[in-house]
Amino acid sequence: MSTVNVTEDTFTQTIENNDIVLVDAWADWCGPCKAFAPTFEKASEQHSDITFAKLDTEANQGLSAALQIQSIPTLFAFREGILLGQTSGALPPAGLEEFIQQVRGIDMEEVHRDIAQQGEK
Repeated sequence: MSTVNVTEDTFTQTIENNDIVLVDAWADWCGPCKAFAPTFEKASEQHSDITFAKLDTEANQGLSAALQIQSIPTLFAFREGILLGQTSGALPPAGLEEFIQQVRGIDMEEVHRDIAQQGEK
């Protein structure tokens, strides 16, 4: 699967309608973002069960502010609509693969229990 572009209008739907979503927050003027783009695209072809999304921070400044993006590129990992983590900087292929495996390895039942317990407090 190749990458999809998300905007302020499509972001929530993309996150909620897909099991695992990796979002690459980038900008056209960002050198490290351009360097990371082929790595992200290649990973999208290797992991067809994951949605790889690109968020142009310049064109979607409201969403970028809501996500509290401090630097780019920033990679966000969502699973079952829940933000599980993020990392900043252009990852090498092995680093991206490790990040993907960490996201896959998270026990979502435990995450949901933790969220439920926090809601009870």
